[in-house]
This record gives sequence, C-alpha cells and structure tokens, in this order.
Amino acid sequence: MRIDILTIFPEILSGPFDHSIIKRAQKAGIVEIHLHNIRDYSTNKHKKVDDYPYSAGAGMVMSIQPIDDLISKLKSERNYQAIIFTTPDGLTFNQNHANHLSTFENIIILCGHYKGIDQRIRDHIVTHEFSIGDYVLTGGELAAAVITDSIVRLIPGAMSDETSALSDSFQDGLLSAPVYTRPADYKGWKVPEILLSGNERKIEEWKLEQAIDKTKRLRPDLLNPSKK
Repeated sequence: MRIDILTIFPEILSGPFDHSIIKRAQKAGIVEIHLHNIRDYSTNKHKKVDDYPYSAGAGMVMSIQPIDDLISKLKSERNYQAIIFTTPDGLTFNQNHANHLSTFENIIILCGHYKGIDQRIRDHIVTHEFSIGDYVLTGGELAAAVITDSIVRLIPGAMSDETSALSDSFQDGLLSAPVYTRPADYKGWKVPEILLSGNERKIEEWKLEQAIDKTKRLRPDLLNPSKK
C-alpha cells in the first residue's frame, strides 16, 4: 500500500510515522508513506496556499490551485482508490472504514487548515471526507495520522500477530472484554476465576458476556445504531 499525505506542515507527521507498527511496516516494505508539502506546488511568489473567502467572514481558506496541481501530479503517476479530506464536518471515521481502506493499494489524505479548503476541491476531487470526532483541531495532520495508523495495522504482515487486530473493539460491533495478565493476585486485586479455569468454551462465553455488558454501559449506540 502507498499513502500520500498532503499538508502544509509535514514536520508534524514525521514523529507519528517513525515508531511502532507503522515504522516496522515501512521498513518491511508493507506500506509506503509519502509526505508532500502543498506549498511546493503554489504558483504564488511567496508560496502562499491560502486566500480570503468570497463574502464576509473571519479566517482564510486553502486555495484550489496548489492542491489541484499536487493531486493531478500524483494521479498522473498511479491510480488512487481514495482521496480523503480530513475535516470536522466529514463522516465520523470508524473501524468499518479502516477495514475497507486497508484493502486499497493507493490512498491520498489531504490535511485541511484555516477555515477549510475551496469547496470545489471537495466537489470535484475528494472522494471521502472523514472526521475523527466532534471537535475542531488546528489542522488535519493529527486526524491523518490517526486514520493512517488505523489502516496500516490491518494490512497483513504489519502486526506480528495478525489475528490480534480481528479481536479489537468495534470489529464485531462490540467493545472488547476486559483483559488481564500475571500475577493472578496483585494487592488483593484478583483475576476472575473463569480466566484461570482452562475451560476455553466457558472463557469465550464470559468474554462475550463482558463485551456486551461493557458496550451496553459505555456505548449503547453500538447496539442500537438506529438511535444514534
């Protein structure tokens, strides 16, 4: 897989992609992550990438020209299955989206800034718009890092135990059951006896019960999606 991230602050993303699973996946050749500075494609002599919006209103808007030129260049080199724009008013990103995107070969993620991007980019170029929550960030870089991480860890070979990702929260519509490790008794805080029984069928039943109970308490919307 190849992920091209378009940003005006590529240095923000150098850290998140140089550690843990994403770093190992890049070294193994499982994923390529390329950061592109949008300013490099501005025809403005000062390399500006923003301008005042038409009509009254505070804030600046990212210009169409450098973004269009950069995406056009990338699209001339390969086919992209998704051109993603990270924006607070996008569709809330979830595990199903990550699962789907992890099957793609080439993805572009465009990081927004200021009051957003020229609407014509959204209308004619972008294919997916995602938000990572109902709040506003200074820019789309952190959202791009979150989306990238959630995708890369699902690619076969990225994790040493590929079955681990399949048991994560949200994969089956439930939150994960509680997990424990040694010692079985720490300061009087004990691991549930069922986990020490060795009865795998009973343990799996217990895990399912715990997952359902946890989801009911913390995320009932997952059990009743029509009531969101």
